[in-house]
Amino acid sequence: MPSFRSRPATLKFCCASILLSLTAQLAPAQEPVTVRTPATPLVLHDPYFSVWSFDDELTSGPTRHWTGTRQQMTGLVRVDGKTFRFIGDERDIPVLKQASRAIWPTRTIYDFEGAGIHLTLTFFTPALPQDLDVLSRPVTYVSWDVRSIDGQPHATSLYFDATSQLASNTGDDTVVWGRERVGDMQALRVGTNAQPVLAKSGDNLRIDWGWLYLAVPPQPGVDTAASSYEAREQFAKDGSLPASDDLDMPRAVKHGLPLLAVRFDLGGVGSAPVSRRVLLAYDDIYSIEYLNRRLRAYWRRNGMTTAEMLQKAEADEPSLRQRAEAFDKELVSDLEHEGGSHYAQLATLAYQQTIAAHKLVADVDGTPMLFSKENFSNGCIDTVDVTYPSAPFFLLLNPALLQAQLEPMFAYASLARWRWPFAPHDLGTYPLADGQVYGGGERTEEDQMPVEESGNLIILTNALAHAQNSGDFAQKYWPLLTKWAEYLKAKGLDPENQLSTDDFAGHLPHNTNLSIKAIEALGSYAQLADRLGKKQEAAEYRKLAEQMAAKWNDMALDGDHYKLAFDQPGTWSQKYNLVWDRVLGLHLFSPEIVNTELAFYMKHQNAFGLPLDNRKTYTKLDWIVWTATLSSKQSDFVALTDPLHKYMTESPTRVPLSDWFETTDGRQVGFQARSVVGGVYIKMLADPQMWSKWAGKAR
Repeated sequence: MPSFRSRPATLKFCCASILLSLTAQLAPAQEPVTVRTPATPLVLHDPYFSVWSFDDELTSGPTRHWTGTRQQMTGLVRVDGKTFRFIGDERDIPVLKQASRAIWPTRTIYDFEGAGIHLTLTFFTPALPQDLDVLSRPVTYVSWDVRSIDGQPHATSLYFDATSQLASNTGDDTVVWGRERVGDMQALRVGTNAQPVLAKSGDNLRIDWGWLYLAVPPQPGVDTAASSYEAREQFAKDGSLPASDDLDMPRAVKHGLPLLAVRFDLGGVGSAPVSRRVLLAYDDIYSIEYLNRRLRAYWRRNGMTTAEMLQKAEADEPSLRQRAEAFDKELVSDLEHEGGSHYAQLATLAYQQTIAAHKLVADVDGTPMLFSKENFSNGCIDTVDVTYPSAPFFLLLNPALLQAQLEPMFAYASLARWRWPFAPHDLGTYPLADGQVYGGGERTEEDQMPVEESGNLIILTNALAHAQNSGDFAQKYWPLLTKWAEYLKAKGLDPENQLSTDDFAGHLPHNTNLSIKAIEALGSYAQLADRLGKKQEAAEYRKLAEQMAAKWNDMALDGDHYKLAFDQPGTWSQKYNLVWDRVLGLHLFSPEIVNTELAFYMKHQNAFGLPLDNRKTYTKLDWIVWTATLSSKQSDFVALTDPLHKYMTESPTRVPLSDWFETTDGRQVGFQARSVVGGVYIKMLADPQMWSKWAGKAR
């Protein structure tokens, strides 16, 4: 067996996985993220159903869509005849003091105290990556636990509403609403009367089709209303809801703010906690258009109706909560074990954001397909150089989800309409995946990313084969992979003037980091060929990659570091693409390159991190973690990633985690709520036993 096939034996992996699992069980329970973050995830599922708090206190501002547009939810509690606010910015209602906020991978938990009570509010989204049925289910459980803290009983009632802003793009959209029985639950729903399903595409958009649901299981003292802003005012005034639903519809969202409301009369609350919950859900009917065919969410693939989905979600709630709590603790424990507490906090915050920048659908034959959106970038769908940085998250937690991203891209690239010898950049503009729109698209080779995307797809296919211990996906698309490898053989060592994934920095010829990607891709192609029994190809491309790596060293060396571009002495850049040399066991480049670069990087960090290169002081969050993972020394990793924790906790820009920011002051430059933050999970892949443990859970 050639030496470059470095995948450890299955038995060794199994034993190591058992040892790691036992270690995790014996370790003390790890802690959630309680430090200040730029924004807090509340209800996150996909690019359209994604609601956040942009403030430290849940009462300091309205809840918002990731784009920043108001998507208001409001929470009130009435204690002994006095009303307090715990969600939203109703300034004329006093605030119940927020005591804490904790973020776990699948839960965000707030605690409030005042008026003699303690209130715990939990947003629970069971985003369990190994269970695609549950992962695709668009349901967040919102729950409350209330108890007295002063030894006295308190007459208490709760109020919660979700407005029609969650089901509309702008305040000018007109909506209708209603109610239905779903088993033994009351279900309120609201949506636009026009229902323009998949009628538009773009970046700064909210959904304006489908239905927002507020489903209420049978519980004591419950009352509901499909109403307007008046319902909120009425509860604040006397603790009641309107006696009947508002029937003045259709109505523009900006006129009266139609909403779905629930009220719980808890009676006299003592020291024993009193609990209530609702299900907040969204049925988008059709989710994605792929090559001119409309696809439904994955949970619908066998004909499940919305009512059946809600009933199943309610029945599963106790077991899902138990599974999610165990998952959260184990994942956070392992993150801390690999990278330390600051790294674990960053990865925890990135968890839901990574998933919610995608939509999981089923193709006509039930095949899962996972489509990303370039949030506040250009709105493209299934962009290859977005899949590339986010891939570590999926390679770790369920490699099938990476395959679900690659499948639609490879199928498209196999069509005669894609005429180029290199890989595509994207599949369209979200949610319409009908063909590349970036750069020259299908029309011209100008403004493409030929080396970038070809290298990305070969590397990711090899990483997928490692994670699945199978070359089946590579075998299916071998002619494509071969075509792209041949292109990189001719064009990869010294790339021509072109864009790379860091396209915001502009065109750059002779890009040394892009050259590394091409070389790692050719080494990956050799590994894949060997896995598939193609020994001659494997040997040929392995030798080629080794020769190119040696030439790279001579061409890029610039004294105490390596250049940004081969023809630009006195320049430097992060060589984050080298990470695959370690993660995939390629070992193409001399370890001295990593040592030299890391020593140089340590001298060029700013307060909030290492700049991307010498041209600007801005950086990319994901690439810093990749760069830090080049080193096997924990001290190097911490030194390079600790400034990211400072950015996470001190950035003056209050938006869902941005991956593009200034290293001098921590301000956002662009991008937010993007999936690429999943790239921080690359550190977990650098430990073969850890990677095997988690990837094995999905098999």
